[in-house]
Amino acid sequence: MKVQIEISSEDATLIRQFTAATTDEHSSHGRLSLKALAEMLMQDVALMVRRPGSWEGASMIALLSSHGYEDATDCGVPEVQS
Repeated sequence: MKVQIEISSEDATLIRQFTAATTDEHSSHGRLSLKALAEMLMQDVALMVRRPGSWEGASMIALLSSHGYEDATDCGVPEVQS
């Protein structure tokens, strides 16, 4: 699936500032681009549904709950063992 979004110039500048500071050391996805950052975050949402007990899933649940989506984070999907 291909996703296209629009973000403000200010947000784009701040996100580029963040991604420019990322490194390969001690990170799960290496140096991030805007595309890689978006992919990683969407993968973590999928992990929130597939494996809510994983650190990525649990962290995404906390993040989305802080934005008021606590009802949506309990999708009723049992944890899948991989």
